[in-house]
Order: sequence, then C-alpha cells, then structure tokens
Amino acid sequence: MDLPAVDVLIPARNAATTLEAAVRSALAQTAPHLRVIVIDDGSTDATPAVVDRLAAQDPRVQSLRLPGQGIAAAMNAGLALATAPFVARLDADDLSAPDRHARQLRHMVGNPACIACSGAHVEIDATGKETGTIHQPGANILPDPAFLPAQEPPLTQPFFMARRSALMAVGGYRPLPVSEDSDLYWRLTALGRLDTLPDILGRYRMHGGSISSASIQHGRQMALWSQLAALSAQRRRAGRPDLPIGATPPNHRPSAATLSDQVAAMVQDMGLTPPEAAWLAQAVAAKVMELAGYRPFELTAEDVAFVARQLADGRSDATLPHLAKMRAATAARLLRARRWAEAMHLGQGHRVEVVIRAAANRLYWTKRRA
Repeated sequence: MDLPAVDVLIPARNAATTLEAAVRSALAQTAPHLRVIVIDDGSTDATPAVVDRLAAQDPRVQSLRLPGQGIAAAMNAGLALATAPFVARLDADDLSAPDRHARQLRHMVGNPACIACSGAHVEIDATGKETGTIHQPGANILPDPAFLPAQEPPLTQPFFMARRSALMAVGGYRPLPVSEDSDLYWRLTALGRLDTLPDILGRYRMHGGSISSASIQHGRQMALWSQLAALSAQRRRAGRPDLPIGATPPNHRPSAATLSDQVAAMVQDMGLTPPEAAWLAQAVAAKVMELAGYRPFELTAEDVAFVARQLADGRSDATLPHLAKMRAATAARLLRARRWAEAMHLGQGHRVEVVIRAAANRLYWTKRRA
C-alpha cells in the first residue's frame, strides 16, 4: 500500500537537548512521505540553531519561529502550514517508533470513519532509559463529558495523528493554557471516531521539565481546564451555546490562588449556570485527585479541604464507587506521608480501607469502560 503523506508538527520551547532526537525519529519513519514542521515558540536556548542545522541537512525539515505564544498558538501556526492529508503531533522530547506513521495510516485508511488515533507508548527517563512502564490507554473506555471527573477520549497526545480536514473543520486548537488536547478531542468526537491502537507508537520522556508533571499549581490548572473543556462539550451536545473559551485570556488564572478561588473565578468569567457551577467544582475536585494519583505532586491542605467539601455536597460516594476508590487512595497516600488529620478528613467513611491500602501500597482505582 502506498501510504499518504503526513505533516509532523513538533512544538518546541527550550528543547535544545532533546529536539534533534525527536526530529530524527520522525524522519526515520518507514512511511516515506512526510515533512517535519518544527515550531519554535520563543526559545532562549540553542533550539533555533538545532532546527537550522537539521533543516540544512534535510529538506523535509521546515522551521517556524514564534515569540512565545503558548502551545495552542504554536500548534495552530504549524497546522496553517500543513498541506498533507494527515497531521501527526510529536513533542520535542519524545521519540516516534520507526513504524508509528505506517501503523496509524494503515488504520485510518482502512477505517474511513476514524478521523484521529493514538496508541501505546513506552516511558523513558531524562537520559532515554526505559523506566519499565508501558502506558496502554484503554481502547474500550467510554468517553463521557458529564462523568465525574469527565471521562475523556483515551488518546495520548504526543503520538496523536488526525485527518487534516477534521482538524480544520473544528478550527484547530482553542487557546487553553493547558488541556488543549482534551478540548480538541471533545470537538473532534462530533465528526467521527477517535481510536486507540494497541501498538506501541513511541517513547514518552518523563523528566523534571515535563510540563504536565511540574507542580501542584500546574495540576490545579490541568484539573480546571480539562473539566471546563468537558463542560463545553456538554453544552454542544445539548445544542446550547458554547462557552466563550476563545474570548477569555488563557493565562488569567493566578497559579498561587487556591483551587476554590480559581473555580469561583472561572464560574463567573464563563457565566455558568448554578448546576454547571456545581458540576464543575465536583469534577475539578475529582480530577485533581486523579492527577495526584500518578503525577509527582500531592494535594495541599487547602486542596484536601476543597475536595472533601465538594465530595460531601451533591452527588455522594455511595452513588459513584470510583470516586470512593479515588478518595480512599488519596487519603492513603496522605496517611503514609504522616498527614494524619488531612487523611482522616478526606477518608471519612473509608478508614479501614485507607489503612489497608496504605499498608499494601495498592493505591489505585478503575475507570469506567464500555
């Protein structure tokens, strides 16, 4: 099969140490028809020099420089240059497997209803050494924007590929400071199928500079914006006017503010109804617990108070067993960290389970599946 062409978009900011390996992994694809577009978003290190050297060595590499406008703007700028029928994303510190494009293209060419796909990846550390973790998103997880927290389409964004026509039809990325990928996926679901392949498509680098692993402040932002994107999807599915996400400056949330303050400000800025405001607060509480379960940060005392308050209000743990598991797992970690009062506050009703989980180190919960 003569596979169609792909434009690979690589957003980069201060990625001089990892960018060359990422670009070369894209150029080494077994599917030969490709172009690599590197979007340098205001780098202050040697990233521009790395891009220039790679472009001089291989005409398939094209560069674009921006003054530091954020990931969504960088991706949209790259998308505006794309001409191939398929567009692949690759982060500047990750590595595509040699047959990544071939596997994804064969799947989408053979499944016309599929407009985007991703797959599994191997986790590596800052040096490129495998950590022993393989991330395999559940292909049968049922996306549901109204769940708590929202059950997002299970696509891994570093190895995302989509039909360019679909990306253009939904207007590309909206200006969210984080979770711009989740927002895009929800909008794409209105056009066709989003599939998760069982194949390992690349290597995902975990290190101190990983954006999504940085801090609890960033975790709060991810929780807030990912659930706002889901609420936006709820409105569209109900035939109601969408949220004014594009009209709101994406970086106006002070990272030092409490999660409760950030949610309250977002409710006001977006003009949410009381039921929407209640859902958003509960969903953000659930999401920040979920993120803390696998990111290298932990909830603060104020976060714990916010989560406990939201779980005690409205929908209860008894009606949502997965929230009870998440709550118990979070309390178990706090207990093991000797944060006794916070653990007991969050783990009320689950004290025995918390102790057992803490002792056994079984800190997990399950996601809903189709």
